[in-house]
Amino acid sequence: MTAEGLRTPPDHYAPRRYRVRHATIYTYDDDVEACYERGFLRPLETWSQRVVDHELNLVPEPDVFSEHVDHFGNHSAYLEIRSPHRQLVVGKTSVVDVAWPRPDLAALNTTTVAEAAATVAREADPLERAEYLLPSDLVELGPEVSAYALRILAPERPLGEALQALYGTIYRDFEYKLGATSVRTTLPELLKLRRGVCQDFAHLAVGCLRSVGLPARYVSGYVETSPPPGQPKLEGSDASHAWTSVLVPGGEWIDLDPTNDHFADSRYIVTAWGRDFRDVSPLKGVVFTEAKKSTLEVKVDVFRVNSDGTLS
Repeated sequence: MTAEGLRTPPDHYAPRRYRVRHATIYTYDDDVEACYERGFLRPLETWSQRVVDHELNLVPEPDVFSEHVDHFGNHSAYLEIRSPHRQLVVGKTSVVDVAWPRPDLAALNTTTVAEAAATVAREADPLERAEYLLPSDLVELGPEVSAYALRILAPERPLGEALQALYGTIYRDFEYKLGATSVRTTLPELLKLRRGVCQDFAHLAVGCLRSVGLPARYVSGYVETSPPPGQPKLEGSDASHAWTSVLVPGGEWIDLDPTNDHFADSRYIVTAWGRDFRDVSPLKGVVFTEAKKSTLEVKVDVFRVNSDGTLS
């Protein structure tokens, strides 16, 4: 066996620190008289991460800026710009310590899917359970979704095995393809298309879990990526990401990623969570302008920070 073959595989659950930089740039061919925007710019403080530092870069400087914690516990930011401008830059830089726990599959497998749903129904806060169990705008629970879910999440199947099968089956059944879907694509349409992006796969996993009685939420954030071997990481080459979280007996939320075929680990950074994408849209708003053309540019960097403060 070669030295390469003897190398210890990386522990993706080991604690680490990240610097995340995200810039959204709108450019118009005529003056914008005013804009009113809302988004989720500050990462969450969770059991898996701690926010060390957070800075915003807003150009032009807003006339009004405020933040509040929304119904789901996310940091919701609001800004108004009432001076003419042709470019809006919403930038943020966050430093986050991340340490996800490894899911205890042995413990999860001591209960079946049906038993887990019944236990959560007894244990969970009724309001939280209902809001993550009922259909939402982008997660409809029709017969197509239920049929797909029951193939994977059979009532008698051990819970841990079922969750692994859920992210693995979606990963195998669907092709990742940009532009194949839109924010209006329904889950029945997705099941016919068999292609989409991370938002679609997260919505489908949420729908499957809700269909069998397990509360599930849509999670928005980032995941560390690596460049091809021997190539440098290009600036701005990362992207925002979406995955799924499910409430299990004992009150724990287990996060899983059907786009990448595994449970979430310490490469994952949480920005916001909700019932579906519409609850956690990174930035949305209203613009008043006579401009005929506009462009949108998004730049994302996720870099690991070494113990000496340098970037990996």
